[in-house]
Amino acid sequence: MATTRAPGEYSLVYLVYNTISNLLTQAEQVACFQAAARHLTPGGRFVIELGVPHLRILSPGQQATVWHYESGYIGLDTYDVFQQYLVSHHFTFGDGKQARLSRSPHRYIWPAELDLMGQLAGFELGSRHADWSGGEFTADSRSTCRCTGTVDIEAPMRPHR
Repeated sequence: MATTRAPGEYSLVYLVYNTISNLLTQAEQVACFQAAARHLTPGGRFVIELGVPHLRILSPGQQATVWHYESGYIGLDTYDVFQQYLVSHHFTFGDGKQARLSRSPHRYIWPAELDLMGQLAGFELGSRHADWSGGEFTADSRSTCRCTGTVDIEAPMRPHR
């Protein structure tokens, strides 16, 4: 995703449901913005949907939060706040004594950092919303939908580390 090249140019490139957080380093995430810029036509849009971690609920020293539970399922996230790294753990319980665990690693990105990544790739912020219906993004929003427009498609791309 960070270095993908597709034939042609597009008026829209989008990453939904935390896709960019699957790139586990800041350098890979910046490279993804740069790849999107290379594939857009002038005036094109790069749209990102990304969860905002709810770190304010973490007590000092706490490294995990349960974000969902119901009969047969528990979802929790563990955090490395220094590295902006989280792992989503999904526990599924069957009828017996067995449980199934799956994990999904992510590097979370703060909205201001998204803006800077966009600037490095030649984008400017078009809009930011809390959801797909256009809700206002606030300090309490749990996700962000960021729409960027291109400033300079020919902006020099920084090399991927």
